[in-house]
Amino acid sequence: MDEVELRAREWLEERGVTQSDIAELVYFLQKKYHPNLDMQDCMENVDRVLAKREVQNAILSGIQLDVLAEQGQLQEPLLSIIQKDEGLYGVDEILAFSIVNIYGSIGFTNYGYIDKEKPGILGFLNDKESGMCHTFLDDIVGAIAAAASSRLAHRAQNTE
Repeated sequence: MDEVELRAREWLEERGVTQSDIAELVYFLQKKYHPNLDMQDCMENVDRVLAKREVQNAILSGIQLDVLAEQGQLQEPLLSIIQKDEGLYGVDEILAFSIVNIYGSIGFTNYGYIDKEKPGILGFLNDKESGMCHTFLDDIVGAIAAAASSRLAHRAQNTE
């Protein structure tokens, strides 16, 4: 594991997101399609997605912007937009799409669904009462879960 991958994984943990949290989202997305699915399969697919450089770059970029917003280190009006996670600010979703896109169009439907439902760790990341800014991280985590779900679906069909 090189420094970029190591730091991306560490930063997720430091922000309260474990690989298990993301695997639970994969399970949520795929259980009804794969009756024999277990958490180990979900963990393996999350691990493979986290090993991709474009995912690591998105994690590092998004978390850095969240932290800078939390610390008040961005200039206005961007600071307020990110701190409030304004609905018309779509850059966080655009960054997430770079992850979702890795395993094809099924990733978009997985991402849209999980972004709307906000199960598991996504509920925590969207809680504005925590005092933490997760404008980018919630979308990144949802995108990682969507990509891992897509990878799982592709492998189940022997197309990867």
